[in-house]
Amino acid sequence: MATLKAISIRLKSVKNIQKITQSMKMVSAAKYNRAERDLRQARPLGVGTKTFYEQAEIQSPPEDEKKLVIAVTSDRGLCGAVHTGVSRNIRDTLLADPKECKNTKIICIGEKSRAILSRLFANNILFVASEVGRKPPTFNDAAKVAIEIMNSGYSFGSGRIVYNRFKSVVSYAVDQLPLFDKNAVVNAPKLSIYDSLDENVIQSYLEFSLASLLFYSMKEGACSEQSSRMTAMDNASKNAGEMIDKLTLTFNRTRQAVITRELIEIISGAAALD
Repeated sequence: MATLKAISIRLKSVKNIQKITQSMKMVSAAKYNRAERDLRQARPLGVGTKTFYEQAEIQSPPEDEKKLVIAVTSDRGLCGAVHTGVSRNIRDTLLADPKECKNTKIICIGEKSRAILSRLFANNILFVASEVGRKPPTFNDAAKVAIEIMNSGYSFGSGRIVYNRFKSVVSYAVDQLPLFDKNAVVNAPKLSIYDSLDENVIQSYLEFSLASLLFYSMKEGACSEQSSRMTAMDNASKNAGEMIDKLTLTFNRTRQAVITRELIEIISGAAALD
């Protein structure tokens, strides 16, 4: 049986952990409210670009096998399976097709995805964008990643952005956004429904749409991360409360047993003297 001192130390440490998780829950709740407001403003950027790709019926050229995958996560943890879900989606897709794995490059936004994907696909990682998640993502952050992609020298026929799409406070889902190069857009069958589209306009729009899609996916991921962290810290606080109740009960029982044993020793000693 554990001693009273050991139980007391354990009880004190669990109470301290509960205070930390409750504080983190309150911080995450405040950050989640801000992230949700920012997401409403960023959604038109992502939805508009996705609608353009769908209405123009843009498809990747079959002769170009090079692909690009962008994993949108962050540097911070303690938020459930937000980051592992994105990494698992990419891992399963690449492992299912060895040829695609050979011709695919990965860009990791956030250290969490890099830590998971580098175990199996270290040679496929093009670059890593770190320092993500400490502050709310801005369009400048997305533009910097987009510029780095265009300056990397890697030409791809098609690609996808894998991110967490926010659904509700307790729900999110791994989703994808398509990426296309200039040739795929120019050869789209229904591009003619848009007026005054020359090569310069298309190139400028592709650069802007890449930054817009990254910004939108980063906002979706940030909102999903904060809601998941808030839920995780709430569950951790409840678990700590249950553990405190059990340890308190064990402490009281142990203390009562010690008191009873000492009384028996005193009474036995007094009876022996008589």
